[in-house]
Amino acid sequence: MLALALVIGGAAVVSAHRRDEYLQAARLGLDPGRVQIELDLTPGIALADAILADVDRDGDGSLSAGEQRAYGSLVLSALTLEADGTAVRAQLDVASFPDAEAMRRGEGTIRLQLEAPLPRQSAGVHHLLFRNRHHPERSVYLANALVPGTDRISVTAQRRDPEQTELTIDYLVHASPRRPSSAWLLGGLAAAGALSALLIRPLRAIK
Repeated sequence: MLALALVIGGAAVVSAHRRDEYLQAARLGLDPGRVQIELDLTPGIALADAILADVDRDGDGSLSAGEQRAYGSLVLSALTLEADGTAVRAQLDVASFPDAEAMRRGEGTIRLQLEAPLPRQSAGVHHLLFRNRHHPERSVYLANALVPGTDRISVTAQRRDPEQTELTIDYLVHASPRRPSSAWLLGGLAAAGALSALLIRPLRAIK
């Protein structure tokens, strides 16, 4: 429910952002061993042509796959991720761009999906820092943690700077449940078999 609320709340802000702002909304999802980032970039009408010029490097009015990947890499270079104070490197997974006219109407959103591996983490308290410095002029930033999709992680707090260019997520990694050893499992099966034999024998004797 919280993840859904974050998405709905982000969409409401996107629809209401001003004509002269570049809205950058980040959502971070934590899993054991990795962090996934969904980054939505929506330029207002007054900024659309400038952003399009950054993407359309050859000026032919078409956003080629190579130009889209290049702009995604440019955005990625302005992001910082740190797990417990150690820098981790994100990679661009998927980039989705609207058509130029939708952007000029202030209705087009660039969507980037990023992923970064996390170092092996023991059970206990951990911290993830996310920082976005892409296009700081006239940008508005949002950053939120999503509800983890696993019960091995619990988000305990989110701390932001006033502009939301930085988000620190405090979270707990829970110990994974211990698996029963093979010897214990075999012993349990043997005991169950013996009990079944005791229950079956009296029924045969009655006949």
